[in-house]
Amino acid sequence: MNPPAAAAVSTYNPVHMEWWMWLAAGLALVVAELATPGGFVIIFFGIAALVVGVLGLLGVVTSTTLQFLLFSVLSVGSLALLRGRLQSKLRTPGASKVDSLIGDLAIPQERLSPGVVGKVEVRGSMWSARNTSSVTLDPGQRARVAAVDGLTLAVIPE
Repeated sequence: MNPPAAAAVSTYNPVHMEWWMWLAAGLALVVAELATPGGFVIIFFGIAALVVGVLGLLGVVTSTTLQFLLFSVLSVGSLALLRGRLQSKLRTPGASKVDSLIGDLAIPQERLSPGVVGKVEVRGSMWSARNTSSVTLDPGQRARVAAVDGLTLAVIPE
């Protein structure tokens, strides 16, 4: 009786990631972050993939398990530690663009008696406006924005 033939051992690993795959994935994730309006999330995963790809290219990290572990730790760790700081550094001041309308030219589109709300044109857009002066504003008369109250402008004659 012959002993059973030894089973062939496959060396195929369907999850194996080559270094260039990490670089391609990292580049795609960085481009996706730049192409989407977001709060800096995808970029940390992209940078982690690029780091793992470079380490794989240099032969420092060859095990697939270690590559995925390193990718996970780098991406989640950098996201947790750096995202808030990055957002606070790049956040614009809280000044409202609507408040910058104060002092701009406003053209009433209808007759505005004192205290009455009507339509005015400011910077090419129609706005609701209240005449806060004691003088009636006629259509086409030049006026200035004196204040902003929500979405209603306070206007006075020029």
